Order: sequence, then structure tokens, then C-alpha cells
Amino acid sequence: MQVFTTSALEDPREVRTTYPRLEEIGYDGVFSFEAKHDPFVALAVAAEHTTRVQLGTAIAIAFARTPMNLAYLGNDLQLVTGGRFVLGLGSQVRPHIVHRYGSVWSEPARRMHELVRALDAVFTAWETGGRLSFEGEFYRHTLMIPAFDPGPNPFGRPPVYVGGFGPRMVSVAGEVADGLITHPFTTRESLETVTLPALDRGLAASGRTRADVRVVCATLVVTSDREDELDRLRGVARQQLAFYGSTPAYASTLECHGWGELHPELNRLSKDGRWEEMAGLIDDEVLDAIAVVGEPASIAPKLRARLDGIADAVSLTNNRAPDPDHWAGVVADLKRS
Repeated sequence: MQVFTTSALEDPREVRTTYPRLEEIGYDGVFSFEAKHDPFVALAVAAEHTTRVQLGTAIAIAFARTPMNLAYLGNDLQLVTGGRFVLGLGSQVRPHIVHRYGSVWSEPARRMHELVRALDAVFTAWETGGRLSFEGEFYRHTLMIPAFDPGPNPFGRPPVYVGGFGPRMVSVAGEVADGLITHPFTTRESLETVTLPALDRGLAASGRTRADVRVVCATLVVTSDREDELDRLRGVARQQLAFYGSTPAYASTLECHGWGELHPELNRLSKDGRWEEMAGLIDDEVLDAIAVVGEPASIAPKLRARLDGIADAVSLTNNRAPDPDHWAGVVADLKRS
């Protein structure tokens, strides 16, 4: 199982020191993500300061961009990284797409399915020199002239991963993408009973097999060798999980364990801004089922127990409380085991 991480950067200039350190620690890949800064710029900088580690977006917001725009970004980053780029795409939610990006929102699973196929059509036209002819319900790309055609990429096209939580989006990843990036608000049980069956449905629809799609499981890590700090980090994680649990789209993880009554209560409190009370509803059973919690030496075995037989890679994450040493000991333990 490969080991990735999501690098939460408040300042893109930190890429010059952070990404080489992550490569030195032994990570197989590092993801940027779309929050306060553009996720692609950081990776272009990181390409000049790393040599081995895979670089990807987890995720870039697909519907804020067109397939053609994403194709150029993906092609160029595949070039500057020397073939180390992964184009990870996610849908976000309607209010952000419509009111923050001023873009169009409709039928996210069907739109993502078509967007990935449109990307494939653009990449194929560049690779083969053939005519670009993609006409779908949401996207239409029928013009490509030599002045704007970069031609075949010497490193090949970048793999396209889809971030998915709900069964329909996971199925899209299985049908048309090269990889699936799962959300950290999952458990082994929810992955086995909700995610993997949806992935299998997508694979069956396209006639592909599980070997054709890489599964990267983003996993919330809570660890420290100091009990007081571990307690603090547990509190931070409870806040994060309470926020996720208040969101209707993520309620299925709670329902999978018989905790369905938690969601409406968390949702009600969130609308009143009662964030501290929300965190108090995330007890140890919920915390330990969703996050991987414990002293540093315990984390690698727990990750193995959580993801063996499910994931091709784990992505260690805790954006609200990033580890100052980047979980170096955990990575070393995972590499040894």
C-alpha cells in the first residue's frame, strides 16, 4: 500500500521547503487541494523542488473549470513534473459552484461522467492528431487547430482520479476514471458496504476490473506521544467529524453504524452555530471508527487493519491540526510493515 498525504498550505511559498521534506520522509505522493489557494500552482512549484514523489490534486474543483481548461492544466503539469502528475477532480456542492465560482451546477454524477470522457477525447486528439469531436449533454469540444494543439505528451496523459463519497459518484469513478479518492468521513464498514459495491457497479458498466482503478483512501490521523496533546487533537478531530456529520451528503456513514440519529441533531445545531455542542456529540466510539487515533506506534497497524484489502494507497490527513513532523514515524512504520 502506497502512502500519500494532503499538504495543507496557508502560504504557497512554503511549497519550496515542505514538498522536498515530504519526499525525504518517504511519501509516495503528495496532494494539494482547493481551498484558499489554487491547487495547481503549488504543484508546478513543487515539480522544481522534488524528483521522485508523485504530485496530484485531491481535489481540484472540476465544475469550476471546463474539460479543455483541465486538459491543458493536466498536460502541462504532466510535462513539468516529468510524468508524476495525477489530476484529481471533485464536484464540490451547489452553493460553491453557483455562488462562489459563478458556474453551472446540475446532475453532478452525470456531469462528472461526461467531463472525464471529454477529457479523454481531448487527450486522444492531442496524442493521435485526430479530429476532436466530442458532443455531450453538458460539454461540446469540436475545435482544435495546430496553433493550440500541444501534441503528444512525452510522458503520456496524466491519470484522472475522481473524488467520491456517494454511491453515484463512486460508480462514476469506477466506470470512467483511473482512480478513486475516498472522503475521510468513512469507516471500514462504510467502505465495504457502500463504497466498494458502488465502485464494482461502475467497473461492471464499463467492462473493467478492479485492477483498472486505483483506490486512495484519505484517512484522518490523530496521534501524539504526549497524552495532553493527544487529548487536544481528539477534540479537534471531534469538531471536524461533527462538521462532516452535520452535512446531509455524509449521513450514510453514520447510518451504516446505526448512528443515523446523530445527523439531524448535528445539522440542527450547525444551523444555530452551536459548534462546541456539536463536537460533544462525537463520542469515542464514533471518533475511533472514522479517524485512526492513538499513540504513534499504534497508527500503522490500525491503518493496515482499516484499509487492507480495500485501498491501493492511504492518504494521511488532518487539515485542522497538521502534524509538525508530517507523520514521519508513521510513514516509516508503514514502509517497514
